[in-house]
Amino acid sequence: MTSTTLTPHSRAKSDYLNLTLWTFQGWIAMFFVAAGYAKLTESMENLTVLMHWPAMASVSFVRGLGVVEIVLAVMMLAPLISWRFGRPLLLTASVGLLALQSIMLILHATELDIGLALTNLFLIAITAPVFWFRRH
Repeated sequence: MTSTTLTPHSRAKSDYLNLTLWTFQGWIAMFFVAAGYAKLTESMENLTVLMHWPAMASVSFVRGLGVVEIVLAVMMLAPLISWRFGRPLLLTASVGLLALQSIMLILHATELDIGLALTNLFLIAITAPVFWFRRH
C-alpha cells in the first residue's frame, strides 16, 4: 500500500476544491428540488406564465419531469451518505442534469427567453466542474 504525502499548499488546494464542489452540489440540489416541486404542485397556467414551454407539453410530461428533477437533485447529494455507493449516483445525476440543462438552454434560447437561457448556462457552468472533478 502506498500513500502520498501532500504539502500544506497542495492539501489546502485540495480542501478548497472539495469545499467548492460540495457548495456547487448543494446549490444544484436546492435549485432542482425547488424546480421539480414547482412542476409537481403548480397549475399548468402558472407554469406557462413562468416558462413558455409547458404550454407545448402534456401535464403528465411536466409532472414527470418534476419527479426526474427531484430524483436527480437527491442523487447529487448521495455521497453524503456513502462515497462508495453515492459517487456513481452523483456522476449519473450530473450527466443527466447536464443533458437536461443543455436541452433547456437550447429551448429557451430559441424562444429568446434570455433570463431562463442564462440560468441554464449558469447551471451548466456549476454542474460541469462537479462531473469533471468528481469522476477522478
